[in-house]
Amino acid sequence: MSPEQDLQAPGRELENYLAALAPETELETTASGRRFGNSQVYQLRLQLMADQQLRDLAEQHGTSPAALAQEWVVQRLTWEASQRAEVPSWP
Repeated sequence: MSPEQDLQAPGRELENYLAALAPETELETTASGRRFGNSQVYQLRLQLMADQQLRDLAEQHGTSPAALAQEWVVQRLTWEASQRAEVPSWP
């Protein structure tokens, strides 16, 4: 097998690594992002005022805007799941 055909051949590691990191779609998209382990990456677009508010709140909390937004989404998902669990099932 030639080195060009062998994906594990020395020298192909960097090429394979960069290919794995390359987005499958163009950068300007609203599609979901790549997977990293057990995580999924999503793009979030905010109006300028909301972005500044998020930045200010993150600074007050001593965290990054992305970490704060992620925390809020997880909190909301937990709340939504608890609300569904409380809905009585009718016979």
